[in-house]
Amino acid sequence: MAAIAYNVADGPNQWEFSCDLEVDYESEENASIVYAALAVDKELQPDKVKRHMSVSDGKLSVHFEAVEARFLRASYSAFVDVLILATKTIEELGKGMEL
Repeated sequence: MAAIAYNVADGPNQWEFSCDLEVDYESEENASIVYAALAVDKELQPDKVKRHMSVSDGKLSVHFEAVEARFLRASYSAFVDVLILATKTIEELGKGMEL
């Protein structure tokens, strides 16, 4: 299950737009595998978008910040596409490993 939160800051902060995503894998191992798979892809425009990821209690948490909404949307969308692929891969591999 995923939880999503969006924020728009008041004031002259460069990183005016932010978004938080949390996915509960109910397994520290699975969350760590997805984290490792996604951590290798750095932001293409780090001067416009920042991403911070962490794993805790079987949950993958991701925080995005961007200078414009369109950069946030593009980064978030691309990230979720790869996240879905990694999650489906774990689900498929897990089926063959159940005893």
